[in-house]
Amino acid sequence: MSGRRITVVVDKTRCMGSGHCLYAEPAVFDQDDHDGIVILLDEHPPEELLANVRHAVHTCPAQAIAVTVEDAEDGLDAP
Repeated sequence: MSGRRITVVVDKTRCMGSGHCLYAEPAVFDQDDHDGIVILLDEHPPEELLANVRHAVHTCPAQAIAVTVEDAEDGLDAP
């Protein structure tokens, strides 16, 4: 499974500030102290955080988070 590149993208305009992402993976997500909007701490987190990042994607009520996983060798999305 080595050689995969994870990319996380957040849409701050959709974020509702629920904090689900922060609870799912605090090494990747944080919240603005003023309005609670998501702050992306790591756009390319290590693979060992992938399950938690995917959990954040699936639990975000605003669907403001997307993650892609590419095989570094061929650039295709990995499962």
